Amino acid sequence: MPEPGFERHPLALRSPALLAAFRCYVRCFAWMRFSAVRVSRGGLPAPFSGRPLVIYSNHPSWWDPAIFMIAGPKFFPGRLEFGPMAAAELRKWGFFRRLGVFGLEPGRRGAAQFLRVARQGLADPRAALWITAEGAFTDARKRPLHLQPGVAHLARDVRDVVLLPLALDYVFWNESRPEVLLRFGEPIAGAPGIPVAEWRGRLTGALTEAMDGLAQDSAARDPLRFMTLIPGATQTGLLFQKTRRAAAAS
Repeated sequence: MPEPGFERHPLALRSPALLAAFRCYVRCFAWMRFSAVRVSRGGLPAPFSGRPLVIYSNHPSWWDPAIFMIAGPKFFPGRLEFGPMAAAELRKWGFFRRLGVFGLEPGRRGAAQFLRVARQGLADPRAALWITAEGAFTDARKRPLHLQPGVAHLARDVRDVVLLPLALDYVFWNESRPEVLLRFGEPIAGAPGIPVAEWRGRLTGALTEAMDGLAQDSAARDPLRFMTLIPGATQTGLLFQKTRRAAAAS
């Protein structure tokens, strides 16, 4: 039986139809803004069916939650996805509540709220929580990472949870628009009895490893290292096509 108040939980408010429509909008917007959205073949994840899932990432850009919405249905179809957003921003964009988004106030109150909502949602084995675990915009090259403790609490407290690190970066290769690059890290099974501080270290180490791997993939500038989720409308490619057609007609 759902806990008291579940009728206002983000998973209960979530509208599949509105979410599907918004995903289409996000994909179109990304197609216009980026050269491509690519996922490293070095860390493609399993679906982890039958177990609640937490995908936790670094936080290099405003775009990060939108990239979650693109990657989610590709790798975790059928999941009940939800995630946090600053409460002040959610008050401006109230329809996000219908997409599985819940608001967080700053400080201890917000931390307690996050854990309450996350634990309640992750009681469903179909649930997937997406979170930028650094808590603030941070350059993808900065080391050491500093993760907020909330994800470590979930690793300790949520039965059967799988925690999956996700590295994100936005880089320029050979086109006029940037590439969006992702790399999933090694999954970690949550377990009780391990102190939060130790969990925080484990989770930080796993995300750091994924980010270092993504940095190597990015430096190679080799699209074959990646699976392309959205090819993008590159200006260089369009210009080349127009030039080739003009030359052929002359």
